[in-house]
Amino acid sequence: MKKFNPNKNIIITLIIVIIVVTIISLTAAHRANSGKTNLGQSAVNDSVGFVDKVISFPGKAISNGVSSISTLFNTYDENERLKERIDGYGELSIQNDNLKKENEALKKELSLNETLGNYEKVTATVVTRSPDMWQDLLVVDRGSNDGIEPNMAVLAQKGLIGRVVEVNATSSKVELLTSKNQNSNHFPVQINSEKGDSYGLLKKYDDKENTLIVSQLVGDMDIKEGDIVQTSGLGQNSPANLPVGVVQKVKPDSYGLDREVYVKPYAEMYNIPVVTIIKRLAGAGE
Repeated sequence: MKKFNPNKNIIITLIIVIIVVTIISLTAAHRANSGKTNLGQSAVNDSVGFVDKVISFPGKAISNGVSSISTLFNTYDENERLKERIDGYGELSIQNDNLKKENEALKKELSLNETLGNYEKVTATVVTRSPDMWQDLLVVDRGSNDGIEPNMAVLAQKGLIGRVVEVNATSSKVELLTSKNQNSNHFPVQINSEKGDSYGLLKKYDDKENTLIVSQLVGDMDIKEGDIVQTSGLGQNSPANLPVGVVQKVKPDSYGLDREVYVKPYAEMYNIPVVTIIKRLAGAGE
């Protein structure tokens, strides 16, 4: 049996180390000179890079997916908040428009009331106007508790629009001049012309031309376009001198025996948010 020689093993190990170091040095020198790796090193680097891509791809895909979903939810939430803000702006815009219209209506009513200083009057807000009776009736928020009585004249904006026909404790019905009811009480009016006054009954409405029609005229005074029409106070159904409108045209009636006067009303008959009810002459008794 041979005896183990440690010196021989040390020499072999040193030779192997020298060879490995030499190979590494030569490889490093070659790469430094040429800028390229050898075939073996290139294969190892490519393999490591591929394995790295394979391993990191699912992680990157999941990370990107989570980021996209998070962005989508954030965008959805932001979109909903913007919609709510836009809806809020829309509501504010509508409220603002309504307040402007109400303000304008109140200004017109105030201007009308300033011209009616000789009358005791009550201002009322229109509560409802039934679509099936749009031209006939509207309901206001004043009633017998406010001293309202049937047949009181009702004005809006700049002129006469109708009369009270039904009274409850806190509300009243107003029949408009546009009503087709031929049995209602009609307003006696006077037409102020340069040569004198003519009298007649305001009893019809032409919805095609949006004009009131005065008929049953008394007298043969010349009536022309632009003449002023007011209530006459005759028959004690309404106070005198309430503004109605201006003459638009005059033409013979269907029988050719009388004249019909077409009057453009001062008041807008279809946009009536606020009205003024004439109770009596100021200072008159109950």
